[in-house]
Formats: sequence, C-alpha cells, structure tokens
Amino acid sequence: SKNLTRLELAKWLINPDHPLTSRVIVNRYWQMIFGTGLVKTAEDFGSQGEYPSHPALLDRLAKDFVNSGWDLRKLIKRIVMSETYKQDSKLRKDISDKDPYNRLLSRSPRFRLDAEFVRDSALFAGELLDLKIGGPSVYPYQPNGLWADVSHYGYPSGFTSQKYLPGSGKANHRRSMYTVWKRTSPPPSMTIFDAPNRETCVVRRLQTNTPMQALVLQNDPQFLEAATSLGNIMSLKTSITEGITIGFIKTLGRKPQEMELKILSNSFNRYLKTFEEKPENAVSLLRSGYFQKQETTETKIIAAWTLVASTLLNMDEFVTRQ
Repeated sequence: SKNLTRLELAKWLINPDHPLTSRVIVNRYWQMIFGTGLVKTAEDFGSQGEYPSHPALLDRLAKDFVNSGWDLRKLIKRIVMSETYKQDSKLRKDISDKDPYNRLLSRSPRFRLDAEFVRDSALFAGELLDLKIGGPSVYPYQPNGLWADVSHYGYPSGFTSQKYLPGSGKANHRRSMYTVWKRTSPPPSMTIFDAPNRETCVVRRLQTNTPMQALVLQNDPQFLEAATSLGNIMSLKTSITEGITIGFIKTLGRKPQEMELKILSNSFNRYLKTFEEKPENAVSLLRSGYFQKQETTETKIIAAWTLVASTLLNMDEFVTRQ
C-alpha cells in the first residue's frame, strides 16, 4: 500500500538484479560504435524484437558494466580495444556467403557517421571545434527565412521565435549537441544527414546517401569555414606534398597514397592558377563565415588550399566509419 515515488523507480531500474536496463544501455552503445546493436531492434527488447546475435556477449558486457559501477568509459574502452572492433571492414569473398549482413561480426562494419559527428569532425579537422562543456544553445548558420515560414506572425513577438539570428565567432564552433533545435524547422544541414526532427523519440536512425549531402559538405558555410581553416594549416607547410599529407592526417587519419598525392597536387596548381587569373574569386571564397579574409599576397594560395581541404572533407572516407 506504500505510495512509490520516482526514486523507487530509479532504484528498481538500476538494481543489479534487473535483467533489462544494463542490457539496453550496452546494446545502445554497441549500436553507436558498430552501427547495429547486438539486438538489432534496439527500440524493442520484447518478444516482438529481434533475438540477440550474440546473447552470451550481451549478458557478459551487461554484467561487467553493472559490476564496474555503471562506468560508461570502461564499457566503451573495452569495446573499442577488442579484436572485433579492430578488424578490417573490407568485404572478403570467403565470408560474404556465410555472413552477408555481418551479424556474426566476421568483419568490421562500415557505415556513415551521424549528422552531429560529421559536423564536429569537420570542425575538429580545421582545429575550430570548441570543446567547452555546457552552456546555452548555439545558433549555427542556416538559410534565411526558414523560421519565418513556421512562425505565427501577428502574435506578440514573445509568443514564438520568428527570426533566426546565427551566432558569431567561436559560438558557431560548439559541438553539435548544443545546437538549438526548433522541431518545426530543424537545422537543414543536419536533417540532410538524417538527423531526426525530435518530434518523436528515435532509437535507430535511418541512413541515406544523397547528392544533397555532398553539396552540404562543399557549400555550407560551416563546412567552408572548416575547409578554410584546414587550408590555412596546410598552407603553412614548406611544400605541397607536406601540405597534402597534413590534410590527410587531420581528415582521414592516414598519409596519402602516391596517386592521391599526384591528383591533389595537380588540383592545387590548377586552383592556384585560376585564382591568380581572377583574384576576386579568392577573396569571395575566403569571406564566407568566420574568417573574412581581405586580399593579400597569400589570399590566392590559401584559397587554393581551401579547395583542396574541401575535397578531403567531401571524401566518402571522411564521413564513413570503416
């Protein structure tokens, strides 16, 4: 007859003998790291959900997770340091017939990063990402007028947000988790990468690959800022080869192959020649967003490097976990 409170509910959920909570948490982080959970239907652990691909592994990870004091760092470290995580994602003929959907984890999974990770990775590559924890929401760039179409004009201005005022400076470089979210008009650069609009809770995101995503990576002011900053870093190197190499390391985590080095070197020289013929185009390119560079002797060089950096940010390898 005792009136139970939310505290009792919380204690019940994290009770070491509770069979569900720890498994759901482990499965969600496994899904985040591998693209697909040990239970594929992460939103449904009931009788209508899919059976775990590795039930013993799920049970062991869940038990160790509880025994560690629900330590997420230890859980993630254990997963990413496993031999399973370190496998190559290349599809092999000897396993393609036996494990076509990789449910047996015979190879490392390959999947596109979520929208927030794509934006944060670009800013991090350009050394722009602000790692500050907490604080108010931030307002990154988006096309003008989007909020006006879903606002109630005629009401007092305080009734609803009718104008979107983008942030400036480092405020635009906060992590994507701090981005302000209007459910009737979510950030377009994120929804194009399949971020949900948050009208409903989404446990598993759908993933698409469309030409619009490439256009965002090339033309969105936020990604152009990241490319400009990365291009500026690349321009400080003593040779084209060194500049391209540091760009590869920052974006793809590896050094370029000989063919890649040759192609991007030729591209850099072609871009530089174009900007030398039309320096106003270099100034226009570098005036987008945060940097607002004026024309100098280095403007054409940095603009050429910016286009090379933009090419790296637009590579499939950059937006794909493999």
